[in-house]
Order: sequence, then C-alpha cells, then structure tokens
Amino acid sequence: MLQSKLIYKTYKEEPADEESRNAKLLIRAGFIEKVSAGIYNFLPLGIRVIKKIENIIREELNKIGCQELLLTNLHPKEYWEKTGRWEKFDVLFKTKSQTGSEYSLAPTHEEIIFPLVKKLINSYKDLPIALYQIHTKYRDELRAKSGLLRNREFIMKDLYSFHKNNEEVERFKKIVDRTYIKIFKRCGLNAVETFASGGTFSPYSTEFQVPTNAGEDIIYYCKNCKVAWNKEIIEEKKCKNCKRELEELKSIEVGNTFNLGTRFSEAFEVYFLDKDNNRKLVYAGCYGIGVTRLMGAIVEVYNDEKGILWPEEVAPFKVHIILANIKDDKKNRKIVEIGEKIYKNLLNKNIEVLIDDREDISTGEKLVESDLIGIPYRIVIGENFVKYKKIDFKKRKDKKYKLINIGDLLKFIK
Repeated sequence: MLQSKLIYKTYKEEPADEESRNAKLLIRAGFIEKVSAGIYNFLPLGIRVIKKIENIIREELNKIGCQELLLTNLHPKEYWEKTGRWEKFDVLFKTKSQTGSEYSLAPTHEEIIFPLVKKLINSYKDLPIALYQIHTKYRDELRAKSGLLRNREFIMKDLYSFHKNNEEVERFKKIVDRTYIKIFKRCGLNAVETFASGGTFSPYSTEFQVPTNAGEDIIYYCKNCKVAWNKEIIEEKKCKNCKRELEELKSIEVGNTFNLGTRFSEAFEVYFLDKDNNRKLVYAGCYGIGVTRLMGAIVEVYNDEKGILWPEEVAPFKVHIILANIKDDKKNRKIVEIGEKIYKNLLNKNIEVLIDDREDISTGEKLVESDLIGIPYRIVIGENFVKYKKIDFKKRKDKKYKLINIGDLLKFIK
C-alpha cells in the first residue's frame, strides 16, 4: 500500500474526551474515529486489524468443526418475551417500526439462534452442531467507557453449540476453552483462564482475562496452576487446587464460555428424538469473544511512549518502508528506485507492506508517525543506502537500527 494513497489522519495531541490508552492511541494513529460515547468508526487501518483478528478466530474455530453463519440483528419483541428478557435485559435497545411492530437491536443472539436450530434438529443424529458468527452487537450501556473496552456498538464473535446431554456440552466447552487460549496467543495476548459464577448446569462459567493495569476487572491468580478466579466468586485468597496464596491482578475480559443447559431450549421448545424415539430437550453452550474489545486490549498491552506496538499476526501491515527525503534530487531518485524495488519484492513474497512515498513530509515526521502507527518491522532507505548500499532496519519495539544488506532483508523479517 502506498501511504500517499492511504485514507487516514494522525494527530499530535491526545483527544481530550478520552481517558483510556487504547482510545487515545487508536484515534491519534488514524485507526478509529469517535462518533459519540461508545460509538466509533473504523478507518482503513483499523478495519485491517479487525479483519486479522476475525481471520484468526475463523481459522481456529473451523479446525474444531464449527460452521459460520450470519444472524439478523433486528429481533422481534415476541422472541424476547418468550425468554422473559424483553423487560429484564437492562441494556436492550428497543425500536418500533412504522407498522407498530416492536424490535430490539441485537445485544446477543440466543433469542434468534434457538428458533433457527429448532428447524434444523429432529433426531439425535443431527447432534452435536456448533454455529458461530462475527457480527455487530448493540447494548445501551449507561456508562460507555474505556475506548473499545465498553461500547454501545461493537463487533463480537458468538458461538453456540447444541448437544444431546450436559456431559457433551462440558466436553465441547473444554475444547473451546483450549481453542480460545490459542486464539488469544496468536493475537499476542497471554489470557488467563478464569473461573466465574456459573449457572444451573455448571458450577462455573469461564472468563478469559488479560492482566494489565488498564483493566477494569479484578482476578485472583495462581502462578502455580496458571488459573484464576473472578473476585465475585472468590471465597478465600487461596488456590482451590494447590492451596497457595493468590495474586490480585487487574485485567481485561476478552472472552467467555457458558454452559446454557436447557434454559433457552425450554423457552423455544427445542427438542430432539433419542435412539428410543423419546422426545428430549437439547442442551447448549454459548461462547463469546469481543472482537473490537480484543483490539482495544491488544493496544492496552502493546504500547510505549511513542505509540502502538502491534503483534505481527494482527498488525495492519507487517513492514513499513520509509523513503527518506533529502535535498539532493539525484540521491532521492536512487532512494525511490530501490524503495520501490524492495516494496515489489516483498509483495511478491506475500508480505504486507506500507511504503511511505510522500514527498512533502520530512523524514523526521515520517518516523514519528511510523512509531505512532506501530507496524512491526521498519526499513529506512536514506543516506546509508546512498553511501554504503545498505538499509536501516529495526523492529518497532527495538531502540536501535541495524545496517543490513538488501539481500538479507527477508532473513531479518522472517
């Protein structure tokens, strides 16, 4: 991508109406634009990161046999009345059509997917199934805050699985829990499996918490067992497994998994016929990942005083080429020529590259902006190429550049 063609705008000053580090940096670096409290536009740089996160999720869920669909975000009132949540769900956005019909904007999708699955399932041979979507959600949060961590409109991955009995739900939930750890690891995050209050069919639900001082949750972590407990269910500050003292940590929740039992199957009369032709309720599990929330959490963990430091798998580009602007026209032409050659070679290797080809921006300004945007690898082509036929190379997180031969570039990137 030519930076001269990229649609974005950076800012030197932090937005005055934002407190969180993730919102300040993402707005300053041109990834998002604030519309209102808890409502953001995602610009081309931002949507590239979102798509990277979504693709990681898809790859890992598809490996365990899940199938993707897309459910409506406009929910008829009667569906929510069946579950008793039309009045009880306190962050529900409600709207009325011109014909007088009432709807909610989707905060979650149990009320839609269970009536759908009722039409798909007849016998035990149809089970188990696991269906997921990556879609926008709406919640009328009284206090939208913390940038992308608590929004009124956000992107979420929700997965639902349907089974013959509770034991099957629990077995599949363990598979999803392990898969979640892989997903977060690929996104650069060491998420902690955290026990939280459960429900009728399971003693615990599971949260996936990322320890950071910017977190709004409190967890109690066992270094020995590598698990934690949410503060709402902790009885004593000792590990339930090894009895060691637990460490209190601030954290950001980026995902959760629940055993739903038969609650929604009862509401929508979702049954299957077993081997003996007996009619039985379908058991279900629910598994969520906040995609935009995950993006915010990554920025809270990966940043320094200069800007963002994206982990490789979710970065908008892998390599940032900076063409230095110097006063000598002849030297400039050489810099541009070799820059374009490197750019094309990397693209041919399927490496995503942003090249700062702008002629009216000083080299210093380019470097400051590059730090802010936070692409993992940086190449500067300037005086050192003119003098020594070498390029300056460094990782975004490193302090110093290395002077390398062009032929060695791929080795340093990979």
